Amino acid sequence: MKSIILAGGVGTRLWPLSREYYPKQFLQLDGLSLFQNTYKRAVLLSGEEGIVVVTSTIHQYLVRNQIEELGYTLPNGNLLAEPAGKNTLPAIAWAMQRIRTISPSGTAAVFPSDHLLADAALENIREAEPLAEDHLVTFGIRPASPHTGYGYIKPGKELPPGFLVKEFREKPDESTAQEYLRKGYLWNSGIFLLSVRCFFEELKRYQPVLAKAFGKKAAPDYSGLAAISIDYGLLEHSRRVAVVPLEVEWSDLGTFRALYDSEVHDADGNAGKADYLSAKNNYVHAPGKHVGLIGVSNLVVVDTSDALLICDNRHTEQVKDLVSHYNKNNDPVTRFHRQVHRPWGSYTVLEESGNYKIKRVTVKPGETLSLQLHHHRSEHWVVVQGTAEVELNGETRLLRKGESTFVHSGIQHRLKNPGVISLEVIEVQLGEYLEEDDIVRFDDEYGRI
Repeated sequence: MKSIILAGGVGTRLWPLSREYYPKQFLQLDGLSLFQNTYKRAVLLSGEEGIVVVTSTIHQYLVRNQIEELGYTLPNGNLLAEPAGKNTLPAIAWAMQRIRTISPSGTAAVFPSDHLLADAALENIREAEPLAEDHLVTFGIRPASPHTGYGYIKPGKELPPGFLVKEFREKPDESTAQEYLRKGYLWNSGIFLLSVRCFFEELKRYQPVLAKAFGKKAAPDYSGLAAISIDYGLLEHSRRVAVVPLEVEWSDLGTFRALYDSEVHDADGNAGKADYLSAKNNYVHAPGKHVGLIGVSNLVVVDTSDALLICDNRHTEQVKDLVSHYNKNNDPVTRFHRQVHRPWGSYTVLEESGNYKIKRVTVKPGETLSLQLHHHRSEHWVVVQGTAEVELNGETRLLRKGESTFVHSGIQHRLKNPGVISLEVIEVQLGEYLEEDDIVRFDDEYGRI
């Protein structure tokens, strides 16, 4: 059995922790990230060679780095980087196309990379493999409460080890959710088990344009594809859909309310590191800071180096609306953290004002930034750790700890770490425009020209 991991989401409802260039599945809040835990689970099911990861072009190096941190290597061709997000059906179809080249009669489990899931679920997935030969299998969760943030599945005729799906239901209001619980509905987990043959038969029947796009071995032209979920595009049309209950711990961790529910609570229902006095049912995330809550209830408090979120924990779904507000104003706070990860390492913004910005740039051993220039800013580099190989207008020299250089605007330049320890450089940018889109690349090892 193969595994597909979907790792292209942004997680807007977990802002300011989750941002476009470093979304929730890669956040290492408590040791390993959700993506890393998902990958380890997939290794147990499929081995290293049997995993295909679908992500976006901007996240592909995060995927590789986090897999390498686990001590694994993703096989060549098994990392699929979408140039544009088109929802789950095109992503799954591309991964299934890849699996068809490896195992034409194979079966693949599909895992979102941002879910909390117990490894015990793997046994249920293995037991469902015979059912997947002729059915599109989805997995349902026995509801623990009348949750209004999940879709629901109504089981029909028994089809061991599961049931034929009678109908799918959208996220309900609370009274409808309570009715669903009484009638034995299941939460829709977004986890699937698909055989190559059955999947492409149903794709051809209900989404012929997508079936044609993924009918070849070459990567599809994403610009012409419709954005559609596997639920809307396939499962709600097909008569060959089965649901298998998962009797394990699960959460999609899509909101701070879900994150709160997954945490250990004190006697008053508070979660997170803070000091609580006469306070109940609050969630706090503010690493490195002393936080005190007095006489308040049902609050979410999330503090980062550049943003603070305070909201009622019954309205955490609305965080995505706040993100939309920032996006309309083209505010980069939804895209970047203070620390921004790049394929060569990372940089951290230490201070900024209208006409200057100070960064700490970290370059991994052997890695190289692109050959580039800026039209609107100059840069002053000071090496604080390691050795820097600096190229300025075709001339190369080494800078050691304590040494510096100045890069005028309009000058082609490149920074490389030729050493075996991380290179740390303090970069002072000066100019009338200091945003990241003032970069003209001439050569890049990571294909970003």
